[in-house]
Amino acid sequence: MFPWNSFFPLNKNMKEMMKSMNPQDVDQYVKGVMKQMFPSDWQGTQDPDDFMKNMNNMMSGGRNDSEKTDTPHESAEKIPVNIFEALESIYIQIKIQDEDLVKSMKVFHTSNQAILENIPSAGERQVITLPCLVKKKGSSAQYKDGILEIKIPKSIDLQYTEIDVSERK
Repeated sequence: MFPWNSFFPLNKNMKEMMKSMNPQDVDQYVKGVMKQMFPSDWQGTQDPDDFMKNMNNMMSGGRNDSEKTDTPHESAEKIPVNIFEALESIYIQIKIQDEDLVKSMKVFHTSNQAILENIPSAGERQVITLPCLVKKKGSSAQYKDGILEIKIPKSIDLQYTEIDVSERK
């Protein structure tokens, strides 16, 4: 009835074959496909943490964890932050007692994340997910009484498109 049915590789013979297969056959088939698709050093990776480590290694060009890179890495110890959403802006408050730390840190943001570099120590990074989309320009930061306050204006994007729903005969 629908034209997209012809795009799927399952036909009546495949459906019958799947009904007659037992779970061990399916498991064996999936393992065989996985062996063909993934590198040999991934074999036997059942732990999800190990899987993600291997995935990160593959995506980063096969670097080992022991190799050091020049890019900042995310810190294991996070500095607590308070995020407030006002009508027109997002406010991020960070309690930092050391003024020298404020001078050495860098603050960046994307449309949905704030990135703090060189905090709590040099070469470390802390990523903060923002509660809504923000504008590219117009952000500011002030340090006063041991509190760094970052103000980022919200992006108010009310553009939407109507999708026509019609019945096909």
